[in-house]
This record gives sequence, structure tokens and C-alpha cells, in this order.
Amino acid sequence: MSDILRQHAEQQNAEELHELQKQDNNPRPENWQLSPAAVVTYLVGGTLDNGYTVSAKYIGNRRLMEIAVATLATDRALLLYGLPGTAKSWVSEHIAAAISGDSTLVVQGTAGTGEEALRYGWNYAELLAKGPSRAALVESPLMRAMRDGKIARIEELTRIGADVQDTLITILSEKSLPIPELTDEVQAVRGFSVIATANNRDKGVNDLSSALKRRFNTVILPLPATLEEEVDIVRRRVEDYGTTMQLPAEKPALAEIRRIVTIFRELREGTTADRKNKLKSPSGTLSTAEAISVVNNGMALSAYFGDGVLRAHDLIAGLLGAVVKDPVQDAIVWREYLETAVKPREGWKDLYRAARDMS
Repeated sequence: MSDILRQHAEQQNAEELHELQKQDNNPRPENWQLSPAAVVTYLVGGTLDNGYTVSAKYIGNRRLMEIAVATLATDRALLLYGLPGTAKSWVSEHIAAAISGDSTLVVQGTAGTGEEALRYGWNYAELLAKGPSRAALVESPLMRAMRDGKIARIEELTRIGADVQDTLITILSEKSLPIPELTDEVQAVRGFSVIATANNRDKGVNDLSSALKRRFNTVILPLPATLEEEVDIVRRRVEDYGTTMQLPAEKPALAEIRRIVTIFRELREGTTADRKNKLKSPSGTLSTAEAISVVNNGMALSAYFGDGVLRAHDLIAGLLGAVVKDPVQDAIVWREYLETAVKPREGWKDLYRAARDMS
């Protein structure tokens, strides 16, 4: 087992990608490692003709993945849009790994991201010594992707200032990046495209200009449609985490995962699962990613401070941290939920007691 804490998707799933390449007889766009059909199989899972099983990276609507992959086979860029925790970055990484064999050409969007992060910068020692030259140029991930015909990724595009965002317009429409200091340009090689992610819930979000929106095809990734779908996502990710971290703990019981997911879904939707009681919703998003973190944290507690078996008192601290973001308003929501939904529910007395002990 590798001692790298988190391998890139193309490293972690190298065997699956290799098997898909061997079995893939469908037409491929230029510089793609796999055909669009094989990329979708890599994303949603399936069994190949030789019996090899490809694991699912995205559990949800297959058609959304087909639309996303088909977009990248055209001259449009792809915008993955949705609430925080809907696997936008996860999907972005795996698509880039399957298409380009390289998911590392990433720009992380922040309020401080400048034009040089999207275009290029300069090695100032080289610049002062020899003047403007290709040797003094520091290529951005987008420039490298254009040069090599690969997928570039931009995380949290709407966190970047609007004036910097619009740097992308020329790149996406003209498929070239001017370098006026050298009276030169970089022209994109076939296979180049951009996957950007964005959400509309965080503070400090900047709207995309209409000109930039036209350069993207937007695919909205929804929250998991059903309880079973969300439980399956959390189970798979938690099991992967336990293996990677080599935790001396048992795999979490499906019943515990189901309880956490049920709590998250009920608080998100503002009603109990049986629709009999209306609930207040907390200020946070309570995403699937946060549910995974709650269970992972509980596993660590049970492994190192318990007997290795995940129980209610191991889960409750992480659960409180996920639900109670505002110490006043969210605390009221949580207390009401405990009394309305948790206390009367059969088989949940241990969770209720653990929650009361933490109050």
C-alpha cells in the first residue's frame, strides 16, 4: 500500500483505467485516453466484456455524466454547478483522470486568485537577468493543458473576482492564450478543455458574466435522490477512508450510517421521513460530504478511544459540529429535532442519550 495520504485519481484507479483502455474499441476524440462511453463507465461503474468490474465513482443519474462527458468532446467547457458537497470536485477530478490521464492541472479559485494563476507568471530572477523570454515564463495549469491537449480544472470559479474570471473568455472562445510581452501566443492542442466547479451557497460568491456563461455548458449535480443512494455513497467513501488511514476499527455498521444520513436528510428537507412532523432546518448545508466526515470522525474515535466498534457516542460530537454552525439558532434547531424526531424513534435511545450528554 502506498504511504501517500491521498493519491491522484489516475494513480489510485490505474488498474481500472488500464483495463478500460484494453477493452475500449469505441472511437476516441484526439488526445483522449478513453472513448466517451468508456469514461462514463469509469464514472458510474460497470462490468467489462472480460468480466472485470469497474467501481462506481459517481452514484446518481447516469445521464448527467453522459452530458458532462459529451460536452468535453465539443468546443464547450464544462461547469459543474450545485450545492456544496454534491461531489463536483470529485467528479471533476475523475473525468480529468479518465480523459487525460492527468487530474493535476488545477487552479484553486479564491478571492485572491489573480490573472497570473489563469494565464502565466514570470520568474523574476530570470526576467531581470535576461529580459522577457519563454525561459522566464511560469506556465499556469491552463497554459500547460492547452499546450499538451489535456483537461484543466478550475475549482470554485465563482470565488474568483469577476475581472479575473473574464480572462477565460479569450481562452475558451479563441482557444489561444496571447503573450503580448513576447509578441507570441499559445494555441490549444486538440483534447484541451476546462472543467470548472461552482456553488451558490457560500458567502463571497461572484456571478459569472453572461459572456463567460455562454462559453460553458452547465451540468447541475443534485443532492442524492433517495436515502438508499446517499447511504451507499457514504458507505463506499467511508470504507475507502478506513483502508487508506489503516484505522484499527471495524467497518461501520450500515445501521449507523443510515441514522446519520436520515438525520441529515430530515434536517435538510425540514420534515421527518414519514412526513408527519415539520422541522426547522439549520443554517448549514448538511451535505453528503459532511455526513462522510461525521462517520469518519466517529471511526477514528472508536478506533483510538474505544473498542473499535462505531457507536452513538462516537458519532455525536461530529454530528453536533456538522449541524450546529450557529451556536444560538442552530442549537435551538438541534434541541427541537432531538425531542421531536430522535427521542420517540424506536432504537434511537442511545443516540438521544449521547446527544443529551454532549449538551
